Amino acid sequence: MANITTPLLADDRRVPDESSARLSDSSDDALRGQSRATRAGRSWHARLREALLFAWALIATAGVLILAVWASHQQQTSFDKPAGKRNLIFMVSDGMGPASLSMTRSFRQYTDGLEYGDTLTLDKHFWGSSRTRSSSSLVTDSAAGATAFSCGKKSYNGAISMLPDSTPCGTVLEAAKKAGYKTGLVVTTDITDATPACFASHVDVRAQNDDIAVQEVGNGPLGRVVDLMFGGGRCRFLPNGTDGGCREDNIDVVEMAKNDYGWNYIDNRAAFDEFWEGEKEVPLPMLGLFAYYDIPFELDRQNMNDVYPSLSEMAKTALRALEKATEGSEQGFFLMIEGSRIDHAGHGNDPAAQVREVLEYDKTFKAVLDFLEESSTPGVLVATSDHETGGLAVARQVKADYPQYLWYPAVLANASSSSEYLAHRLHGHIAQSSDHSIDKLKKYINEELVVPGLGIHDASDEELTNVASNPEDAQPLFAEMISVRAQIGWSTHGHSAVDVNIYSSGGPGSEAIRGNVENTDVGKYLRDYLNVDVDAITKELNEKMDSKRQFGMVGREMATGVMDGRSSEFEDHWAAHRRMDA
Repeated sequence: MANITTPLLADDRRVPDESSARLSDSSDDALRGQSRATRAGRSWHARLREALLFAWALIATAGVLILAVWASHQQQTSFDKPAGKRNLIFMVSDGMGPASLSMTRSFRQYTDGLEYGDTLTLDKHFWGSSRTRSSSSLVTDSAAGATAFSCGKKSYNGAISMLPDSTPCGTVLEAAKKAGYKTGLVVTTDITDATPACFASHVDVRAQNDDIAVQEVGNGPLGRVVDLMFGGGRCRFLPNGTDGGCREDNIDVVEMAKNDYGWNYIDNRAAFDEFWEGEKEVPLPMLGLFAYYDIPFELDRQNMNDVYPSLSEMAKTALRALEKATEGSEQGFFLMIEGSRIDHAGHGNDPAAQVREVLEYDKTFKAVLDFLEESSTPGVLVATSDHETGGLAVARQVKADYPQYLWYPAVLANASSSSEYLAHRLHGHIAQSSDHSIDKLKKYINEELVVPGLGIHDASDEELTNVASNPEDAQPLFAEMISVRAQIGWSTHGHSAVDVNIYSSGGPGSEAIRGNVENTDVGKYLRDYLNVDVDAITKELNEKMDSKRQFGMVGREMATGVMDGRSSEFEDHWAAHRRMDA
């Protein structure tokens, strides 16, 4: 009999007799499937049946898992093509990495007296992130980055919608034009720079700006594919030897655009203002080139507002112009808008200039959202960067002892001019001055540039002497004066390989670019949303090109020289490592 210390399932049987022992043994064997009856009576087909059932269960489980993974992948990478008329706005924040957003958000909170929870418009529409490497390097340039967007293909650094095998790839803008969409490009840099060039031209290397210009206006294998272009770079369209011209030939591309391809042309703020940000009719095709080179940094442009339009103003005008032009059409429009000079501020390591560029880009992003909200035509906004520039860190250790956990947005707020503009003023002063003594130059630098322009009142004698002695390096030296006081760090004057953010208004299929994706996935989404055939454009380009790929009219000698040396500049990233190890 069990007592209080007996385990619950303990055997309380007395000493069994022989028959009960045999019965107990047979019961235990039966439970284990080892009784003599089981061993003797279990047929081979019963065992086979059990084996087959087990195998079927295993296969079914594996099938369910595979289907679940496939369904998840399909949800992220494909979608039903939207039906009917639609608009697509693609924004590129050239050189803007995640740290740029953090710096600008805190800067705005400081200058506007906002709570720490107040965010940028971009923050509210964060969608995912993009991996940026090119086919030739872990660190991309803008040309390869924009080719990933325009063609949906990886290519080498320097490629303008050309593939590693030196064949052209069709772009989403070209395919959209072919399908009946209106198209536009709006930038704050030279309109022949890498990003806009990749949507409307095809050259081996980005330095072929002269060729890019003639292709953009229509002198290319597909004819004119752009309906509206706003930006800088006027000198690329004017003959060599004329006032403001910087081409290597005597071709007047402005006249070519007007006479051969029907472009309307404006080159100043007054003419731009006549459109009232698109409220009045903008005749298409429209070419607006508002600066010889780049439109000034927003920090400087604000002081020259009567000369240059802003990114948001150009974007608003383009949106309304393209909407009006498509009112009676079954198709909408495709517009690429680039905050180009975020990148330039990163190259110059100028945080004061960069935060103003990002704020203007954010303002433009909101303007596009407002347009989509008000428009009767469905549309989607997608925005991302081609890469990060400068290796920005929103903190900096300036002394050898324990680092301080802070940075000072007030230093950036005190600056009223960019380091680029101040360097330009210094160079002009030196060119006009007959007295080049270091002491007098230091006095000019401090009193006319550093104090009023950078808002710095404690410049050291060493800093001023350095600028006066090396005026050719004035831009990075001025930028360093700002950065060190704000405790902002930089790791390079070039690009970095950091992933960049994706932002979107959301819309049909936009889940395809959720999470962390390749930059080419962004390009594929653009074509899928518009439901255009980029591959057909690629085929047409390859059929029309000649063996020398002479799309444009000029620049072949320079291109040939560059391409002859491409094996070293554009070789695979790991091949460079192997060569270094050897």
